[in-house]
Amino acid sequence: MDGKVWLTLLTVVAVGLAIAAAVLLARVFKARRLLVDAGIPLRDKALFWVAVIYTVSPVDLIPDPVYLDDIGVLLLALRSLHAAAGAAGVGRAARTAKEPDAVG
Repeated sequence: MDGKVWLTLLTVVAVGLAIAAAVLLARVFKARRLLVDAGIPLRDKALFWVAVIYTVSPVDLIPDPVYLDDIGVLLLALRSLHAAAGAAGVGRAARTAKEPDAVG
């Protein structure tokens, strides 16, 4: 493989990771809308802002063409926000926990 092929491959991977990070960032914002004034602890609300600031910050653990650290922080924030929503009885997490199984 020559240099152009490697450069193209790395560009495609970097674009794919950037798209994944953007999608996760949008999901974090959507999860935050569920938690506004729902009695969620300040820690979980602060985690939203930490994840957003880390994602858009130029200072990262791994340089920005590789968005794996950003994706990890966003996934952690999403998991925590959805757990907080379920504990507070807000959103899809609460509905699925409260609904009985429709078996038989």
